[in-house]
Amino acid sequence: MSTSTTGKPVNGTPTPQRQRVDLRQYGILGALVLIVVLFQFLTGGRLLLPANISNLIQQNAYVLILAIGMVIVIIAGHIDLSVGSIVAMVGAIVAIAIMQWNLPWPVAVILGLAVGALIGAWQGFWVAFVGIPAFIVTLAGMLLFRGLTLVLLTGGTINALPEGFVAIAKGTLPQSFGTMLGGHDVFTLIIALVVVAAIVLTGFRSRARRRKLDLPVESGTSFIVRNVVVSIAILAFAWLLSGHRGLPIILIILAVLILLYTFVLNRTVFGRNVYAIGGNRHAAQMSGIKVRWVDFFIFVNMGVLAALAGIVTSARAGGAVSSAGGSYELDAIAAVFIGGAAVTGGVGTVVGAVVGAMIMGVLNMGLSILTVDSAWQQVIKGMVLLLAVAFDVISKQRNRS
Repeated sequence: MSTSTTGKPVNGTPTPQRQRVDLRQYGILGALVLIVVLFQFLTGGRLLLPANISNLIQQNAYVLILAIGMVIVIIAGHIDLSVGSIVAMVGAIVAIAIMQWNLPWPVAVILGLAVGALIGAWQGFWVAFVGIPAFIVTLAGMLLFRGLTLVLLTGGTINALPEGFVAIAKGTLPQSFGTMLGGHDVFTLIIALVVVAAIVLTGFRSRARRRKLDLPVESGTSFIVRNVVVSIAILAFAWLLSGHRGLPIILIILAVLILLYTFVLNRTVFGRNVYAIGGNRHAAQMSGIKVRWVDFFIFVNMGVLAALAGIVTSARAGGAVSSAGGSYELDAIAAVFIGGAAVTGGVGTVVGAVVGAMIMGVLNMGLSILTVDSAWQQVIKGMVLLLAVAFDVISKQRNRS
């Protein structure tokens, strides 16, 4: 979020308003860059190898998907502790549908998403209409759905899922335009150029629209620097990624989700209602917002995204296991808070949650490459989460004083 300043009149004419830069969001991006540079140095350049970039996306797809849903839950002032168990249960149901019920895998995927929606509706009912705190409802859900997963799989596993299904998480698009300059996929580079052009064009159009409506605009220097940095980052990322097999299918899914939910939160009535409820629930209710229904659909949405994460997890593993999804809810919550969401609700963005998830992913991969013991990995990630939340609390205290 950003604030604005109003210029003082000069010779009777007001000066243009300037939109202040959200320094916290830039700080999060800066932290990601610093962590990447640090581990690139410590690993002797291995972190940014094309194969590792591809693995980083595929291994952390689940937390990116969950973080997108979790940020909406947290903005509204709730929490969801059940997503890891939903991941396991939906993964089991989809695997059973494919291997035992002989359903085509696309039908099984739709079934899994529908189950996720039903689970979300179940939890949303208790939170929104009965009034039980989300912490208690989802804690019960964590136990309930984990138990049902054990019942479905009877403590075993289901393997040998079809290649088409596995490709959701591990597949890449065909190299339709061939390769260039040492095996870099041309199609991936073309997509990156299109994305950069779309971002820059959208930025200019938004800036022109705000000027036309006499709304605050970002300073020209900040606008140019931001677009140059973002463009270079995207092109560099695409160049590294294009050196390993091509464009991952899961990256396309993630890009669609990021764009969709950014639009939902920023440009729709539902998104504005979520922020209003998180900022002041009583005021939102008094202003006519149907708070209960908004809460209900927040959890339905979280259920669907948890189901999608379960499908992706099973696809990457090539099977379903009862232990899947362990601590996934903690990874998602940590990513959201590291990405700038407020503990008290009302503040947060999809992009921030994604950046937070990437910070967690880079930490995981960098520490693994360095063969750091898993116990110390947990210690380091815990300290990063604590510092991120402490920064939020201290910043608010300074603003109040």
